[in-house]
Amino acid sequence: MAKDKKMVESITSMSEDFAQWYTDVVKKAELCDYASVKGCMVIKPAGYAIWEKIQKELDRRFKETGVENVYMPIFIPESLLQKEKDHVEGFAPEVAWVTHGGLEPLQERMCVRPTSETLFCDFYAKDIHSYRDLPRVYNQWCSVVRWEKTTRPFLRSREFLWQEGHTAHATAEEAEARTQQMLNLYADFCEEVLAIPVVRGQKTDKEKFAGAEATYTIEALMHDGKALQSGTSHNFGDGFAKAFEIQYAAKDNSLQYVHQTSWGMSTRIIGALIMVHGDDNGLVLPPKIAPVQIMIVPVQQQKEGVLEKAQELKERLMKAGFSVKVDDSDKSPGWKFADCEMRGIPLRVEIGPKDMEKNQAVLVRRDNHEKTFISLDELEEKTGEMLDTIQKALYDKAKAHVEAHTYEAAEWDEFVDTINNKPGFVKAMWCGCKECEEKIKEVTGATSRCMPFKQEQLSDKCVCCGKPAKKMVYWGRAY
Repeated sequence: MAKDKKMVESITSMSEDFAQWYTDVVKKAELCDYASVKGCMVIKPAGYAIWEKIQKELDRRFKETGVENVYMPIFIPESLLQKEKDHVEGFAPEVAWVTHGGLEPLQERMCVRPTSETLFCDFYAKDIHSYRDLPRVYNQWCSVVRWEKTTRPFLRSREFLWQEGHTAHATAEEAEARTQQMLNLYADFCEEVLAIPVVRGQKTDKEKFAGAEATYTIEALMHDGKALQSGTSHNFGDGFAKAFEIQYAAKDNSLQYVHQTSWGMSTRIIGALIMVHGDDNGLVLPPKIAPVQIMIVPVQQQKEGVLEKAQELKERLMKAGFSVKVDDSDKSPGWKFADCEMRGIPLRVEIGPKDMEKNQAVLVRRDNHEKTFISLDELEEKTGEMLDTIQKALYDKAKAHVEAHTYEAAEWDEFVDTINNKPGFVKAMWCGCKECEEKIKEVTGATSRCMPFKQEQLSDKCVCCGKPAKKMVYWGRAY
């Protein structure tokens, strides 16, 4: 049995070194690996399978709201990028440039897309002519490149996968409605599918997307008390439309500028999955996002009929709509159990000769290791109930963690002490001044995560300067 546990023992404990624990889980669960290209990652089958599940579910939800998928080029001419000044300045430090095509220098250098607002704007300027052409509600699944100085698997890499929605509307009201609709879609997806509770709110002007009028965000809290921005939705107003001359003929024949939005979620959400639900034994995946929901482990598989019974159970469960595998490798049962836990498979089904005699199987939950004996006559029903229970339990546990690590501070000294000694969200009032935001970051390393839609009046003065407060803000250190 000692040999069986070696794999798990190689994971650094969360309490000892959370950052190393994260890296250990990513590598041991074979989600991704480091590439020869510095700052980039190879997403391995286990990691990509999770992304495929995320992509499938998000895409389904997008299309229910009228979204259509398109694809834009990977290259953006410099002159096109320069059309929106604030946008360019926001991304300038992260842009990767292409200067040669083959052996010949390019007449105009091109950037590898860090995001595609300018490409969509250039397209919309040619494609939209009349109010009848609106709205345009497009999305693309692609990769983008941002030349990050510090990288971590999934959380921050120089190339990453994401989706980016770009829409054009006739009125400001329609654009605002779409912006909030997509943010709520992301929030519902995180809570219902990923079992990750989030705070919904608006970014401050300092933290909003370059070129946007308003940025809305969902903020999640990781196990170590750091925040992770998990999805954003931006209202661009008509700023990009004016820079790119995107106009349409209204019903009264007057020329009007369109109002635009953009929204995105990336592979960093896989990092959130790991850090919200994982434990010292490895990955823990909610059933609704797990590529393999059930692993059947035959015990004493060399005995007559055991493997055949395991395959029979697999076929029954797959027919019932579950994602199932049988571990029929020649490893010991203990090794298989540890491997199953490492990979975060929500439910393990154990079947051996004695179980077959009793017409039963053993169900083992990944989240709390609880064992349950069930009759094989109730296999489909009981496994379905168990998976639903696990999904809810993971959300409830994560929600309780957020609530236990969300604090309030009314005075400056209390605020600084809480940030420094109690990892998590700190709710505090703010006057709206950028100077206070910058001072908080300089002194504590915390940033404004969002101004939540559900506002609370904790006091009437700013926690930093003491002047009259305008908003309650969630503050915290973040990835």
